[in-house]
Amino acid sequence: MLCPWSVIAIVLCINLPSSSYGATLTFEKSKVVEDIFKVSPRRWSHGNKERPLEEWKQEIESYRGIADQIIERSVHGPAANQSYDRLATFVDKFGNRVVGSQNLEDSIDYLLDKLKEDGLENVHGEDATVPHWVRGEESAEMLLPRRKNLALLGLGYSVGTPDNGTQSEVIVVRSWDDLDQHAKQVKGKIVVYNQEWISYGVSVDYRSNGASRAAAYGAVATLIRSVTPLSVYSPHTGMQAYADGVKKIPTACITVEDAEMMDRMQQRGEKIVVKLVMGAKNLPPVKSRNTIAEVVGSTYPDEVVLFGGHLDSWDVGQGAMDDGGGAFISWQALSLISQLGLRPKRTMRMILWTGEEMGGIGAEAYYQAHKDNISKFDMVMESDIGTFQPYGIQFTGNKEATKIMESVVDLLRPINANKLKSGADGTDIAMWMSQGVPGSSLYNDESTYFYYHHTNGDTMTVQDPKKMDLCAAVWAVVAFTVADMEDMLPR
Repeated sequence: MLCPWSVIAIVLCINLPSSSYGATLTFEKSKVVEDIFKVSPRRWSHGNKERPLEEWKQEIESYRGIADQIIERSVHGPAANQSYDRLATFVDKFGNRVVGSQNLEDSIDYLLDKLKEDGLENVHGEDATVPHWVRGEESAEMLLPRRKNLALLGLGYSVGTPDNGTQSEVIVVRSWDDLDQHAKQVKGKIVVYNQEWISYGVSVDYRSNGASRAAAYGAVATLIRSVTPLSVYSPHTGMQAYADGVKKIPTACITVEDAEMMDRMQQRGEKIVVKLVMGAKNLPPVKSRNTIAEVVGSTYPDEVVLFGGHLDSWDVGQGAMDDGGGAFISWQALSLISQLGLRPKRTMRMILWTGEEMGGIGAEAYYQAHKDNISKFDMVMESDIGTFQPYGIQFTGNKEATKIMESVVDLLRPINANKLKSGADGTDIAMWMSQGVPGSSLYNDESTYFYYHHTNGDTMTVQDPKKMDLCAAVWAVVAFTVADMEDMLPR
């Protein structure tokens, strides 16, 4: 029997041209596993949950040479800047891609053609019925105590005002408790929420539920302080949800600066009056598509490592960061594997979801269409919190799977992206993870993400080509390694 580390060292020293690298290395990798462990075919039965952790670690370590090649090609080799250039071409051509729009569908057609040109397999779209909300013309003007135009962005699913607008006195509140304590003063007024940023998870509650909470007390409209830790007079849009049985009232986000200004005015006892005009409409649902491409598995093609981002965006900016970056590093991850001639045991499937911004509509359609095969999904991955300097991966799974993934991300040590953080994040993969499928999301420096989130500032200027290269390498190494290991991750 060969010494395990000697065999691994031999494999890592193989230097093959990229055209033959994948097929030959797959053969050598299988020999390594067989020689190291000398186990019977029954011991290596697919999906064995009792496999010792040390065996997982030794197998994963044998992927270090492949990981280094992926990193080299992505960061320093012929694929450097490729994901950035592809994204820049895409967003400069189409701009923002709000769900329900013809522009989104045209961008999907374009991308399907490009994925085929890239030599990827099973390129196709899968239908999803999506909402069709349109913003229309909108404006807000403070009439008292002085005249001032207010920058705003209406919120998804909001109803519009009457054609001549809604004009009313304003009441400013800072919290749900503040709203409840002033319930008797709310009727007939426009409620302005000036809730200070705590975190996205906490502060977004006011954007999501502010309209219905105020409408229950008789408010005629709501203006919500934008959900961001930093503002340069930039309103942030997003989705809101009306509660059942409560009147639907117009709702929009205003800037941090204007919310704070009206709060100060109220504290001084000044009467504030605002006129709001919103042409928002909810039109009949339309058809859209999830965009899919694959590298088909060599041994277990019906088993899948699923990864992606969402292709739709809000109707402001270019949707370059949210989530063009996540979508295009996902394409790049699949492209890198194809460029290197690698073919994992399981299928690597990229999906660019539609309708995420309006509540994960495309993800729900995909889940419903494929959930009967949930046991065949090895891991699901989503990148939707920026593509900045990567630190590693966020992961949701059981203790054994977490230990295995610690070894997988260690392959990313050469680019200092080998941290494993608990708790994967992503609207589009949440349904799968709730049913026990291991999940991953990109762990990166998101400190500035909410500066640009859902604003006109979400453009290519936010993106950095080198950091996108690093993120693509992280995505490709993790997805390929998990897809090619002999066993699926335990769950």
